[in-house]
Amino acid sequence: TKIPFRLNQNQALLTFEDEEVAQRLTKKGKHTVNLDNDTVDVRVVPVPLEMGVRFELHVTISGRKIDVSDIPELPIPKDWMRDKLELNFYKTQQGGGEIENVTYDNESRTAVITFLRPGASYNFRGSPKHPFFVDGRCYKLPVSLHADLQLKKCQPYWGVSKKTILLKGFQDVEEDEESVQDMIEIHFQKPSNGGGEIENIKYVSKGAAYVCFQE
Repeated sequence: TKIPFRLNQNQALLTFEDEEVAQRLTKKGKHTVNLDNDTVDVRVVPVPLEMGVRFELHVTISGRKIDVSDIPELPIPKDWMRDKLELNFYKTQQGGGEIENVTYDNESRTAVITFLRPGASYNFRGSPKHPFFVDGRCYKLPVSLHADLQLKKCQPYWGVSKKTILLKGFQDVEEDEESVQDMIEIHFQKPSNGGGEIENIKYVSKGAAYVCFQE
């Protein structure tokens, strides 16, 4: 899961290899960073991640249902179309069988056909097109096995990145963005400053940027 985070002007994000380094720097709070021509006091704060939802998606392939699409638009009542679909898919020589129910949607031109016998829908595996005879014409309709989707264990979540810190307090400085970023990295890599090895760093001097955290 990718979680976006907005990095605003005059802010920096640092991700450390060791989460203990990030926790130590956050606990200290304030740090003085040496730039070429000046020093700047910055504040270290945790990185809050936006709320999201965790869930499990369970997919069950039905042994009795098939999905039919691209049903032709014909000037006949909806009930008649449903009857014609049932007659066509009832034919056992074309893989069908006794039908329990036909659900037809004329707006999307799709249908769900439910057979009476369990496992009947598997006859349509490997047959992406099924002949549909109506008004003296034969249409080839796309057919696929019906999938029942269930969402389970839905849980909202929010959190704080354990290995990343957010630096605030940089004002407009004379140095260019890349130079400031290098000096930030040098400062927070030094063990004497409570730092450690840095995996990623991003400093924004103007505007804003979005970064993504991989859960």
